[in-house]
Amino acid sequence: MNQPNTIVVETRGAIEILTLNRPAQLNAVSPDMIAELTEYFAGLCDRPTTRVVILRGDGPQFSAGAELGSDAFAAPGKGRPQRQLRMQQNYSGVIRLMRSCPQPIIGLVHGAACGAGFSFLLACDVRFAAPDARMNAAYIRIGVGGCDMGSGYLLPRLVGLSVTSELLLTGRFLKAERAKAIGLVSDIAPLDELLAKGLAFAEEMLRVSPMGLRMTKQALNTLIDAPSLDAALMMEDRQQVILLETHDHAEAVAAFRERRDPTYSDQ
Repeated sequence: MNQPNTIVVETRGAIEILTLNRPAQLNAVSPDMIAELTEYFAGLCDRPTTRVVILRGDGPQFSAGAELGSDAFAAPGKGRPQRQLRMQQNYSGVIRLMRSCPQPIIGLVHGAACGAGFSFLLACDVRFAAPDARMNAAYIRIGVGGCDMGSGYLLPRLVGLSVTSELLLTGRFLKAERAKAIGLVSDIAPLDELLAKGLAFAEEMLRVSPMGLRMTKQALNTLIDAPSLDAALMMEDRQQVILLETHDHAEAVAAFRERRDPTYSDQ
């Protein structure tokens, strides 16, 4: 894809670093950014050689949230609900694509991650924070509901209903130390070491089989809503049978026995 304007994509082998690139606007999320993020995440399904994505923001903040002065908010007049719903679905659609793409996404948060930026983090698979990180579901502070862009679904599954209610009913900020304490972020690293932290974790994921990595993300997405233990076990059993038939499984077993690193072919 061509280098976009509001995002920058850097490739490092099987890892792609996706950077929100509106630093002068504190990475406020505009309709243009949503269009470019939609194109990027939709395209990942056709690029299995990209195995892990790192999401970060350029400049002093991760993202200040939706750009309130942009045409993300439909003009008054006849048909406004219909126009606004289309725009809303464009924004929420990015969250759906982030969760459904095969690649795990590592979120690196520094500074403020508000509203839409907060939802981007919630849609990541793993999050690391700089000490100055602060996050909030800002939606309710601009006169709309606190549940937006997946926050009402993803956040309680990450931190439980009580903390979710605290954050979504008030829009209060959650700082890095507490975010780690409640399990929303995995670790805290100095800002100048945050990318290295994310890359090291991505490299760890590259040491597992490509199909196993993809299917584990898919399974976790499904099992979080499994209606019963029996349903979860049936899905896991079927996943394992598929993976046992791959060449990469045989290679992993051989490498283990020979005390060497496996060489995966995604076959």
